[in-house]
Amino acid sequence: MSKHKVDYRVYYEDTDAGGVVYYARYLHFAERGRTELLRDLGYENQKLHDEQGLVFVVRNVDIHFIKPARLDDMLSVHTSISEIKNSSFVMNQHIMRGDVFITDINVLLVCVEVKDFKPVRMPAVIKEAFLKYQ
Repeated sequence: MSKHKVDYRVYYEDTDAGGVVYYARYLHFAERGRTELLRDLGYENQKLHDEQGLVFVVRNVDIHFIKPARLDDMLSVHTSISEIKNSSFVMNQHIMRGDVFITDINVLLVCVEVKDFKPVRMPAVIKEAFLKYQ
């Protein structure tokens, strides 16, 4: 399974009063990781929206917090695709600090039409591109 990787530093704005990353910020890091994976495959969210009338929406998130991340840590978001169906797919994301496992996230995303937000079949070229990270 191939993984996409992107690095982020933890800033003051990401932390609580104790200097620990606030739990909701992990979702921000994960979203950036998913966006960069799509960009790496040649698909930008705005372009998909404008040119194909499609967006990927989060249907479900399962997140497990293993260890805390702290102010000034350098984190890596590792993203892979664990399941691909006709109109949905699951991304597995690990947030790491070096070789320390911080967070495990599984995200179910659905391909929907912009006009009515109803699920639609993903274009074959996108499904095929996703195989790079499966």
